[in-house]
Amino acid sequence: MRLCALSGLLLIAMTTPAAVRIEKTEYKGWNNCFRVTNGEVELIVTADVGPRVIRFGFTGGQNLFKEFDEQMGRSGESEWRIRGGHRFWIAPEVAPEISPVTYAVDNFPVDIEARDGVLIATAPLEQKAGLRKQVEIRLAPSGTRVEVIHRVTNHNVWTVELAPWVLTVMAQSGVGVFGLPPRGTHPEVLAPTNPLIIWAFTDLSDPRWIFTKKYIALRQDPANSVPMKIGSFHTENWGAYLLNGEAFIKRAKGQAGKPYPDLGASYETFTNGDMLELETLGPLEMLAPGATAEHTEHWSLHKGVTVRDWTDAELDRVILPLL
Repeated sequence: MRLCALSGLLLIAMTTPAAVRIEKTEYKGWNNCFRVTNGEVELIVTADVGPRVIRFGFTGGQNLFKEFDEQMGRSGESEWRIRGGHRFWIAPEVAPEISPVTYAVDNFPVDIEARDGVLIATAPLEQKAGLRKQVEIRLAPSGTRVEVIHRVTNHNVWTVELAPWVLTVMAQSGVGVFGLPPRGTHPEVLAPTNPLIIWAFTDLSDPRWIFTKKYIALRQDPANSVPMKIGSFHTENWGAYLLNGEAFIKRAKGQAGKPYPDLGASYETFTNGDMLELETLGPLEMLAPGATAEHTEHWSLHKGVTVRDWTDAELDRVILPLL
């Protein structure tokens, strides 16, 4: 069955495999959202703004993504709003008063197409930036795995240098963890394996950081509003967020030998008092007129995840089997 909604802005194909259902729904004041579910997990994708995945969780369970309640159900604002959930940005980050690219306003309806268990959300053309973004959601028929494909197309008549940058905004009071490339010993391994990127506001003495030989973890503390960020490069990027006995994991490939924004970062994590972000980036590209850059993440959810202590051995035991 095919139908149109939002005065022709949406084209919906509801013919899907029995294991994956895509259904139109209201969510937190937005009347035009779409629930993608296989019965075990569910994602909520907004059509009133975006592209945004505003919810990901076990069916009937907690939303591991942050929701900014005061911004839910609203649309049409003239300035960018964080809102929460999973979003698609362009790197390198530039303040909105300097360039319209990073903080492009995504407060307007998006086109939704759903067919064969796949949902595709396509944003309107960003008039000032000349870019169009698209996010494709592919939920597995069973289990918790999701493939999320991000595409940005250059509609300018000139070439644009950019990198896809996708940020997942996590709910409060959890811990974000990411892995470093394989470790070695001295003098057997003399060459450096990866950059560790810090910002002017990064404070490595902040008590929210946890450093081990193989992992870096960052606690989200609602009582600490000081921004904190770090980045790294890995060909096998992954980040985990642990919250109330559950874990969200996202994975993305890094491409060795290619230039990356932010001094070579393919993975970044950021926190303040409101949320924590798990971020992956694609390489910088000279995107010709009409060309498209693509960046893919793989997500999963897991129950019964408990870390007893923050050591390499314990994180190996808990995290590695989930990857």
